[in-house]
Amino acid sequence: MGTRAVTSHDHTRLPKGPNVAVVDPLPIDVSIVLPCLNEAEALPTAIASAQAALVELHRRAGLSGEILVADNGSTDASRGIAAELGACVVEVAERGYGAALMGGFRAARGRYLVMGDADGSYDFRDAVAMVEALRDGADLCMGSRFRGGIARGAMPWKNRYLGNPILTGLLNVLFQTRVSDAHCGLRALTKGCLKQLNLRGNGMEFASEMVVKAALKKLMIAEVPATLSPDRRGRSPHLRPWRDGWRHLRFLLMLSPTWLFLVPAGILMAGALAIFGIAVVTTLLGDTAAGPVGSNWLILAGAMLGLGHNAGLLAAVAHLFGRREGYRLPGRHTAALARWISLESMLALGAISFLAGLAVLFAVLGYWSLNHFGPLDSVLPAVFGTSLMVLGAQTSLSGFLLSVIGGHEAAFLAPSGRPVRRMPGELSADAFPEGPRTASPPRQQRPAA
Repeated sequence: MGTRAVTSHDHTRLPKGPNVAVVDPLPIDVSIVLPCLNEAEALPTAIASAQAALVELHRRAGLSGEILVADNGSTDASRGIAAELGACVVEVAERGYGAALMGGFRAARGRYLVMGDADGSYDFRDAVAMVEALRDGADLCMGSRFRGGIARGAMPWKNRYLGNPILTGLLNVLFQTRVSDAHCGLRALTKGCLKQLNLRGNGMEFASEMVVKAALKKLMIAEVPATLSPDRRGRSPHLRPWRDGWRHLRFLLMLSPTWLFLVPAGILMAGALAIFGIAVVTTLLGDTAAGPVGSNWLILAGAMLGLGHNAGLLAAVAHLFGRREGYRLPGRHTAALARWISLESMLALGAISFLAGLAVLFAVLGYWSLNHFGPLDSVLPAVFGTSLMVLGAQTSLSGFLLSVIGGHEAAFLAPSGRPVRRMPGELSADAFPEGPRTASPPRQQRPAA
């Protein structure tokens, strides 16, 4: 394979430097991308493994391939070694594991994309089964080190027995996935899948983002065994277990508004309504003084009701944002709700609730004045009226927020039919052109002249 050097923003692949060969025009089926930051000692092992995988893919399926080393600012000899071994060097200025991979994906020409660490810990021949899974219909294929085998000393105990199982289990619960190793660095996906995911993470959370968004988009996720060996890097790893573990955890929560907002909202509001219900029954029975619900409980119930309602509205905002960003599909009941929920309906509902609460407070004020402003028997009416005003104000204000998130449209749940607006610098699907569909013999790996 001829050696190419491109930057993450150079989509024309113009050759750079005196020892860079011209781009080989032969079609490519599989692109193996290795994110790299100072991996001079491990790169020969990783590239040799990737080359063996390409040979196996051609032998078994007639697929051609390329190897891209997405260099993330190495200060050692990594780029030179990669070029000498026949890999394409992609220079990615933006730092981070996810940024490096996305830079490599942008430069890749294959329709099947394989990613794996450049530290020599993965056997890229395990990716042959991943590509076959993609050809059989899967959109994303994960490697599982727990199914394939972890060599002694290859993974720290806290990652193997605590961090990975906990985060993988949490991901499976939150997003109904069925993977056994959510953080395996060896995986494969189709270029069409990459287009749909709209990946944004620059750091280690990129790995979780890929799985989560594939699950939210209802894409087909497969899993095959992968082996893990001790790395060959000869230096401390870039991974920081506690810091990166927290980055993964917070990312999982941010992409799960149901569990982050809606479930707590339901619990809070159910508790508040239970307290109010007991207080109302007690009041109707005329046993306000000796009832189990006192003033302090009623004040707490009011706070719980307002907080739960606010959390529910945040869940709605987060769901709508995910839909507009393209990584969350409309819910089953969205079409029915779209006929009734809009800015105007939320403003009307909020106004009714606010005015009802205000009327209750005026009634309390009138009763209080008739009793010469003496102590009231119960704070229930005042707390209930205040809560209605708070709920009304939150509903009206959230209607405007949902309209802003929904594209400045009053009917924010209805599909607008407008093209998705992209953030500055964000790539469109055209940035990932589909690779050729015809297979060709693998090209000879050789250093540039």
